[in-house]
Amino acid sequence: MRSKFMEYLEKDHSFDKLTLLGIFCLIIVITGCFGWLYEFIFYFFNGGMKEFYWRGGNFLPWINIYATGALIVYFLTYRYRKKPGKVFLIGVLSSGILEYFSGLGMYIIGNGMRCWDYNQEILSFGSIQGFVCLRSVLVFGVFSLLLIYTVVPLCFYLAKKIPKKIFLTISFTLCTIILIDEFYNLLFARILNTQRATAIYRKLGFKFVHFK
Repeated sequence: MRSKFMEYLEKDHSFDKLTLLGIFCLIIVITGCFGWLYEFIFYFFNGGMKEFYWRGGNFLPWINIYATGALIVYFLTYRYRKKPGKVFLIGVLSSGILEYFSGLGMYIIGNGMRCWDYNQEILSFGSIQGFVCLRSVLVFGVFSLLLIYTVVPLCFYLAKKIPKKIFLTISFTLCTIILIDEFYNLLFARILNTQRATAIYRKLGFKFVHFK
């Protein structure tokens, strides 16, 4: 295992465009699901460890900003994979910028809508308008390390070991399911005037975090 990891660090990896797209699809699926799991656990503790809250606006346990951030961090830091300190720092800065402007954008466009508010959460030192705080960017820095030193090498390994057709079928199918769910709840439910995942889950008794 160590030799494989060292090979990942030292070797310049090359994939054809289709396989590389399949790798990105897997990264999107894995990191979006990981982000949902992180928030699911965090808000359990943030709420006093009394009940679990469903996070995100999809049917599936996946949150788009984590996948978006992962792709940004990958493109900015992969070349520096031999320098974990640099990966961490770039991850902190890029994730913080993404989080701040995503939160601010939703607040402006959505007439005060907030999907998170660090002013109402634990460990919120250094909060900037509730959109970003020191704890969040440090956590995202750690996640950047997990991405570059765990998720990406795993995806590279699977892309090399699994027959190409099977690898692409799995990665494209998983990503397509996730994105259909995302775009339905983000866009098509509004256009078709149908119920979004949050409305259906509330009827089923799922708990959601409410920000004032």
